[in-house]
Amino acid sequence: MIRYAKKKYTKKEVLVLLDKIIAEWFSNKFEDLTPPQAYAIPLIHKNKNVLVSSPTGTGKTLTAFISIIDKLFRLAKKGKLEDKVYCIYVSPLRALNNDIHRNLEEPLNEIYELAKYKGLKIEKIRHLVRTGDTPASKKQNMLRKPPHILITTPESLAIMLDAPKFREKLFSVKWIIVDEIHSLAESKRGTHLSLSLERLQYWVNHKIVRIGLSATISPIEEVAKFLVGYDKSLKQRRCWIVDVSFIKNKDIRVITPVKDVVHTSAEKLNKEMYKTLLDLIKKHRTTLIFTNTRSGTERVVFHLKQLMPKEEIESVAAHHGSLSRHVRFDVEEKLKKGKLKVVVSSTSLELGIDIGYIDLVVQIGSPKSVTRCLQRIGRSGHALHETTKGVMIGLDLDDMVEISVMVKEAYRNHLDKTKIPKNCLDVLAQHLLGMAINKKWKVKEAFRLVKQAYPYRSLKMEDFVEVLRFLSGGYSMLEDYKIYGKIWFDEKTKEFGRRGKYARVIYALNIGTIPDEVMVKVYDENGKYVGNLEEDFLERLVKGDRFVLGGRVYEFVSARGLRVRVKKAFDKKPTVPSWFSEQLPLSFDLALEISKFRKFVFQNIHNKKKVTEYIKEKCHADDNTANSIYEYFLLQYKFLKKNNIEQMPDDKHILVEHFYDEEGRRNIIWHTLFGRKVNEALAKAFAYVIGKKLRRNMGVMVSDNGFGLILPVDKSLNPLNYVNSKNLEEILKEAVKNTELMKRRFRHCANRGLMILRNYKGYEISASKQQTSAETLIKIVSEIDNFPIIKETYRELLEDYMDVENARKVLRWIEEGRIKVVEASLPMPSPFAHNIVLIGLTDVVLMEDRKEILKRLYDKIKREVE
Repeated sequence: MIRYAKKKYTKKEVLVLLDKIIAEWFSNKFEDLTPPQAYAIPLIHKNKNVLVSSPTGTGKTLTAFISIIDKLFRLAKKGKLEDKVYCIYVSPLRALNNDIHRNLEEPLNEIYELAKYKGLKIEKIRHLVRTGDTPASKKQNMLRKPPHILITTPESLAIMLDAPKFREKLFSVKWIIVDEIHSLAESKRGTHLSLSLERLQYWVNHKIVRIGLSATISPIEEVAKFLVGYDKSLKQRRCWIVDVSFIKNKDIRVITPVKDVVHTSAEKLNKEMYKTLLDLIKKHRTTLIFTNTRSGTERVVFHLKQLMPKEEIESVAAHHGSLSRHVRFDVEEKLKKGKLKVVVSSTSLELGIDIGYIDLVVQIGSPKSVTRCLQRIGRSGHALHETTKGVMIGLDLDDMVEISVMVKEAYRNHLDKTKIPKNCLDVLAQHLLGMAINKKWKVKEAFRLVKQAYPYRSLKMEDFVEVLRFLSGGYSMLEDYKIYGKIWFDEKTKEFGRRGKYARVIYALNIGTIPDEVMVKVYDENGKYVGNLEEDFLERLVKGDRFVLGGRVYEFVSARGLRVRVKKAFDKKPTVPSWFSEQLPLSFDLALEISKFRKFVFQNIHNKKKVTEYIKEKCHADDNTANSIYEYFLLQYKFLKKNNIEQMPDDKHILVEHFYDEEGRRNIIWHTLFGRKVNEALAKAFAYVIGKKLRRNMGVMVSDNGFGLILPVDKSLNPLNYVNSKNLEEILKEAVKNTELMKRRFRHCANRGLMILRNYKGYEISASKQQTSAETLIKIVSEIDNFPIIKETYRELLEDYMDVENARKVLRWIEEGRIKVVEASLPMPSPFAHNIVLIGLTDVVLMEDRKEILKRLYDKIKREVE
């Protein structure tokens, strides 16, 4: 049962609950309670499960820990604080773990200083970090003197559950704190953690109190269910929600550095953007700038260092995932000490690492979701009564529309929904081996334990048994490929357990859900090495795709392992932009709001003042932004009207435009403003059915605002005659079969499912060897009905990589007539189609190329409507 906390306690009411020394320390340290403390501390004190949603800098960490410290302190006073773990704190980031360790150090030292001053000599509460980085000697010390508060990651917790000696120290755990829970819930890391929590609960003889923390959660009740799961009778556990997420004041503005982004040269636009940045940096003590890509981060740092005064060059730094841990840590430390004026980050500083005082966050381009926008901008104004301050910079017409609507929704506190993966069979395989290592299980008992974890609530027994069958070596033909059983499974007695002396080693060395990041080597038709590609870029390629590498165009031929074969296509245009794999996808919820915004603007297109005032007031945008958006929509309106199209693309109408490009190919642009994950699903399905009918390969262009199909022949088929909400899933499975995407994702799932090991008996197996094995194995296991790793690969592709659920919803809306499809034959692409067409026209490595093409397309339309 999920309940919302309604009672707000006073400082006096809370302090009465605490030991006198803890209460005195708290009273001396803090003037009053913060909102999360006023609602949550008494609930945690009463051993209730609690989910706290509250902005950064509002005392969430202390809210979670103060009652726990109080109870451990009381035990210590009585001499009953034993050498065992009482509390586990789990976070997605090792850096955050180190932060928490430091942030606990100060209050604990101060509390014990006060106790000493009062004449009390009490055993200290120990708190330690244990992750993959922890040296073996420290882990040994933890066996002798375990921390009372253990700080760790989901992966390390899963390993500890099977560490022969240390796991016993966990059987006294009374509290588990899950920080940044929204970030974990939406990925397989959260699925992994949810199973670990249920496995730990199974071994202890008392209820473990669960505390979840986050600044941005939606839907909050769903995440509460994820946190607590189900009890042994599969009845939902109780959870109290403390939602004070909107207590801080916001000051978020949208600005565009120039009046006309289309006709301003790339050089001038960049110059004006950096001028704007420098002006903002000068007016603030510490500015955090977010870009959406690592390469963008490096580019901004490079330019800022060239433009800033010499004495301030060293106060500019980059922070992103490709930098070494040492470099990132150094940047974080300098930030905390106030030694940096500017830090530029991609996504790595989104989560709650304590980075000290930031008084402004700048976002270049769209962060693609309201939740991410608030998460990033929430890094500023760290203290409770300070205003969260952010500036969003638009450099492109579609971006301007996106960030304007995003800011409007941010002020309305409309967060995007977290999507929790369901029934991940690869993660399940990992945990079933872990469970088998500890004891012999009855299938029904193990199945019930797994279903207690919220992501597995709808798991079917037949899928569970298939995973056991696979893990136990039930498919004998796989032994020819050195895939052996890791457990035994008796189908008659319905029992399973550990098999072989290496099971524990295999489990410990191969656990986790994050795939290895690898680079792929590219060779031309003569076997000459031409450069590297990121693997997630390779995933998207199909035979015939052209891309830029080292400033030259190559055509993709094939891939084997981590080796790609291409042929020169220097005289041709690329079809896949190099930045494509780095792009964040627009959230479905925000996309729907942008569609509604389109409707509002088109309904008021003849009232410029009303539209621009709305954008300035509701979207907190400047004049440049408001005027640019209005002119953009006006041009779209005039162009469609001139070509006798009465209906504009909005939340109730999908415009499908047909035109011929310079090469005489038929282009069909679907204005499906539903975000890239949905559009990826629709585009793949449509291209597959039309390609099959015409017996030709289709060119496909996918963006957040729609997708384009390029037909090599002058023929057109309506894909809606073949694709519907009922058959979409099966068509997509056929469409992704035998693609690079399928092969790569199969390896990731096979890694997680312990089918292809990353490490065997202490020897690391190269990613190249793993991929070669995956390409061989996928052919074998694809022939086996319901093989769990194949089934999970399809699920991951359709539900996590794409968004088949919402794509199905869109098709259903069309079938029910809630959305109408409007066909239009046009002499050229409409303004709203330009960014989609651009994907198929050129690789936009150079901003100049992109700008020039957009300007040419835009001016062509202007001449057409005048």
